[in-house]
Amino acid sequence: MRNSKPLLRSGPTAAVAAALALTLAGPAAAAGISVSTTGSTVSVSTSSCTQINGHWGTASLLSSGQTSFSQGRQVALSGSSSGQSAAWSNVSPGTYTVVVVCSNGSTAGTQSVVVSTAPSPSVSPTASPSRGVMGGVGGGSTDYGTVTLVAGGALVGTGIAATAWYLRRRSTPRHF
Repeated sequence: MRNSKPLLRSGPTAAVAAALALTLAGPAAAAGISVSTTGSTVSVSTSSCTQINGHWGTASLLSSGQTSFSQGRQVALSGSSSGQSAAWSNVSPGTYTVVVVCSNGSTAGTQSVVVSTAPSPSVSPTASPSRGVMGGVGGGSTDYGTVTLVAGGALVGTGIAATAWYLRRRSTPRHF
């Protein structure tokens, strides 16, 4: 009987490819924004802006027909270095896009939100991510950072290497 081991030989290659993908994806992760609604109030928070000349940046609430940051209802961000926020009150029901631009001109994030009137007090309006739920990518609302991604990649790589070693060791015949 012939024993072939193409799977074992491709194991280290797959581990290297997975580690490389995690390493390259880590620095590209952005801090982003968090949007929520309560009744007719929409609020946004971020921690990715830095203060320049006493200003953190500006947040804009765009309705469905608006496409430019300057067309929406703009509010200045307020807060501290650990987090900045802005809010809009008396927002009528509909779908909106929240855009946060930091004082250095970079965009902290963009997210869609649906404002609706609740039929009963137990049901509240919800914010929906613009790209849907990212269940297989580690969650839809939390960015854990590069260190966590690298640590997870190291654990996955170690598991793959240990499995390959165990299977290879098990496949060798034992002689007494």
